Amino acid sequence: MASGQMSLLQGFPAKTPQAGPALAPHLPVARVLVESSLPHLDRPFDYSVPAGLDGAAQAGVRVKVSFNGQELSGFLLERIAESDAGHALVPLQKVVSPLSVLTPEVRILAAAVAARYAGTLSDVLRVAVPPRVARLEKEFLAEAGQVADAEGHQQNLQPSVAGPAAAAARAPETHWADYRNGPAFLRHLRDGGAPRAVFSPLQGYGNAAWPHLIAEAVAAVRGSGRGALVVVPDYRDLQRLETALREVLPAEDIARLTAEDGPTPRYRNFLRVLDGSARVAIGTRSAAFAPVRDLGLVACWDDGNDLHIEQRAPYAHARDVLLLRAEQEAAACLMAGHTRSTELQRLVETGWALPVDADRAVVRRTVPRVLNTADSFEQERDPLARIARLPGAAWRAAKEGLERGPVLVQVARAGYAPSLVCETCREPARCEACQGPLAVAGASGSSAIPQCRWCSTPAPDWQCAHCSGRRLRKGATGVLRTAEELGRAFPGKPVITSSGDQVKAEVANAKVLVVATIGAEPVADGGYAAALLLDGDSLLRRENLRAGEDTVRRWFNAAALVRPASEDGLVVITATDSSAVGALLRWDPAGYAERELSLRKELQLPPAVRLASVTGPRSAVVQFTEGVERQLEPSGVTLRTAGPAPLLLSGAAAPRRSGEDVRTLLFFPYGQAAAVTGILRAARAAAAARRSEEPVQVRLDGVDVL
Repeated sequence: MASGQMSLLQGFPAKTPQAGPALAPHLPVARVLVESSLPHLDRPFDYSVPAGLDGAAQAGVRVKVSFNGQELSGFLLERIAESDAGHALVPLQKVVSPLSVLTPEVRILAAAVAARYAGTLSDVLRVAVPPRVARLEKEFLAEAGQVADAEGHQQNLQPSVAGPAAAAARAPETHWADYRNGPAFLRHLRDGGAPRAVFSPLQGYGNAAWPHLIAEAVAAVRGSGRGALVVVPDYRDLQRLETALREVLPAEDIARLTAEDGPTPRYRNFLRVLDGSARVAIGTRSAAFAPVRDLGLVACWDDGNDLHIEQRAPYAHARDVLLLRAEQEAAACLMAGHTRSTELQRLVETGWALPVDADRAVVRRTVPRVLNTADSFEQERDPLARIARLPGAAWRAAKEGLERGPVLVQVARAGYAPSLVCETCREPARCEACQGPLAVAGASGSSAIPQCRWCSTPAPDWQCAHCSGRRLRKGATGVLRTAEELGRAFPGKPVITSSGDQVKAEVANAKVLVVATIGAEPVADGGYAAALLLDGDSLLRRENLRAGEDTVRRWFNAAALVRPASEDGLVVITATDSSAVGALLRWDPAGYAERELSLRKELQLPPAVRLASVTGPRSAVVQFTEGVERQLEPSGVTLRTAGPAPLLLSGAAAPRRSGEDVRTLLFFPYGQAAAVTGILRAARAAAAARRSEEPVQVRLDGVDVL
């Protein structure tokens, strides 16, 4: 630690020499990362190790230290012989637990994630290591025969490496033979290799669905004696994956890591992975940091789902964490999804990963028939199909499908009638107080007075800012109103809804209508007889760079739940003809991803380039970005900037247009990313240390920024 920089920082350990207990005879200095979100404190600090804590103070343990007159928590990173601080060191106060919960591999990974996202190591470790449950740690150490006293007088505190034998993996019936490069990928895994693949499975239900295919890959890598790590978006996917894995692996070899299970089960499974008694870790985004022993495979399902993005700084994406980890630990990598994100298409085009997909003959016999009500043939048969929410072809598909089994209806929005528009000009109705969208109140849209969805301000005397009209109409139909209308259209048929906090994971193979919002579609045991994809134009019209890509992903995820065309499976889409609709009609997600990426390259937009957004007060943003540009000039790095522009703050937390907050976007190539992110981290740390300017938020590669 450079002592010359200490005077610039606030809150570093006291330099006053203190008479304390005798120090540890070997490696008496501990380097500690203090838990702090302040960027200028994102570095290790040196502390002396008392002799009484010598045995317990090992790398990776949780400790308590004195920091600027306060007792703070931290992680002991390493023990060294001498410190370069140039002053007497403050001794460690306490070893919270003798268990090394931060492994060297996870520490290196967390540092790489912090560097990539211009964040702090402390913020990353807050996600990587789950909160401690003291009772479980005591039980864990007691079972291992490693009980320590209150001072930590215990030498052998490293967890055991015992685990199920690799031969315990049962060879499943393989479905990878239907995919090009699939058998070769599994063979390399069994032989101890580290192949990297972008996989596009066709079916979302049954024994050939993605959970079983991923389970086969995990069983293959376990057959080579190595561990595996799989990350999925939510608890429904996690449950399906766990069920599939239990068919090919012993239950004790699997550990699920998700905050939705609660702190105690989550920490218990974390300790099982740490100990090596569980060699397969599955979970949601934070599970990407699971300390799996001898990691042989990292896998991610549906990387385009925004649930993979951590909601706390530095907002890391699980996909990028796994890619970094695959490189770091020389592990195999499997990125799977019914569609291919532009990020994964870039990996394929650069040769980093190979595609694993099906031949056209396999596609034709596996996927359902797709019908677009906006094509010329359907328009001639039904001239009103373009303006009808449920055209005649969709109605007929639902009626005939209900004779064969369940029918899925996908809608864009939850609620009853979640938005209003001007009856005259069809412009969205906005609140005069905060510019938020107006909607009808009540569970079923029963209120006569519209109100703002952001600030809840009533708007009884609303007037359109575009045409001065005063009459409103419903601009969108939610899942509840759709279910109500379909119940009247198909009397006697049960209607099931899945949305909001009432999401269904599965439905029986019965003749029912299932109305679900995007992303909440339940799985039918034998597949749906038909699916109606409504509100496509509404999804495609969103003001977002990834609106088309995300809409295609949601369509394919729903269509993959439908039976093959050979079993009369039918998908009806009501969106107007476009490249997105064409991708579904041809069942060509790879072609759509290739087209999207080529357009991004032409326009120099992510993921063809990397993106940093700087958000905050105008003066602070301007000062920060100018400072970054000056520091990058000597290295020859040039940034393409956009802004500063006013930031529209949306949502319940900030339902107004701020007159102060602005955002500047910085675009830079991948080859110069290390230099740019390094300067961004240093600039944040320097600004925080000075405390002379208002803080700004720096976010890398945010998918919701554009």
